[in-house]
Amino acid sequence: MKFKAFLTENGVNLLEKRFLPALDKMGKICHLYLTRDHSIFLHNLLNGDGIQSVAQFRREALFDDYRISSQNEDRIAFAVDVSLLHRALRSSVSICTEFGNGPTANRLQIKLVKKLPSNSTQPMPFLTFETKGFKSAVIQDVPISKPLSRAQLLELQTALDAAQDLPPTLVQVPDLNQLQSFVDRMKHVGDLLDVSITKYGDLHMQISTTLITLGAEFRKLLVIGEQADAPADDRNLSAQARSSRAVLRGDAQSVQVSVKHFAKSLCYYLAKPDCAFYGIAPQGACLTVIFQFFIPGSRQMDKSISLHCRLPVLDPGSS
Repeated sequence: MKFKAFLTENGVNLLEKRFLPALDKMGKICHLYLTRDHSIFLHNLLNGDGIQSVAQFRREALFDDYRISSQNEDRIAFAVDVSLLHRALRSSVSICTEFGNGPTANRLQIKLVKKLPSNSTQPMPFLTFETKGFKSAVIQDVPISKPLSRAQLLELQTALDAAQDLPPTLVQVPDLNQLQSFVDRMKHVGDLLDVSITKYGDLHMQISTTLITLGAEFRKLLVIGEQADAPADDRNLSAQARSSRAVLRGDAQSVQVSVKHFAKSLCYYLAKPDCAFYGIAPQGACLTVIFQFFIPGSRQMDKSISLHCRLPVLDPGSS
């Protein structure tokens, strides 16, 4: 199997300054899944423990002169330490910048290689960054796992396909800072968070202990998918009562998630998304968060980047 490509300046900026710092917060180890058309960073899709996350890029968003080949339909996947990957990229970029006229002046190449480490008799796989300057080349090697077998790739692809299913109702939360502020307060109150989402465009969150109840509600949000008009007689009810009645009518779903997981999902704000959509999967299977990116200088969605995560539920909830 072979893979090599050159990182574009946009690709360097996306990975070094935005996505790798966010991915590192999500988990130390992730799978990097390379295909003919996409590069995908995956957390917890195979072991099913914790938050599942998928960060997918079209190849032109990160690379040019992209070449890949394998016996598995030109697909390659392996596990990698995100912090080591980020450190190697950052070091390579600084060398490019110091000895060139910008991060890509000297052309930063990334490729898969096998090398014989010191004190070892077996060659090991590495993801290598190579910067070729005027007089020398600087190489940064990132150790990776043995590439996944055909059967493991099939398992990974099946899990990825399943993770792409959209909830029937999604509500848009445009003010990510307000949500972050609420979560920062919640972390000191308790461990369990009740989340309900209505077809009216309401997102209700509540954390309760024997001593205190803390809640927040976002109303009349943009709804994608199944939607309904809020009943007029609900206007004077409390947020908790409105949410409960919507669940009973079948106009809402409610789940319970870990405050720690919810806070961790907000680490993806380091990737600088323009907005986020929240939804609950059918039968309350998980809480899904989809981050949306716009083409710079516009309100048009950037279809070359997709990022979402699925939070496991602690209670089946109600639907």
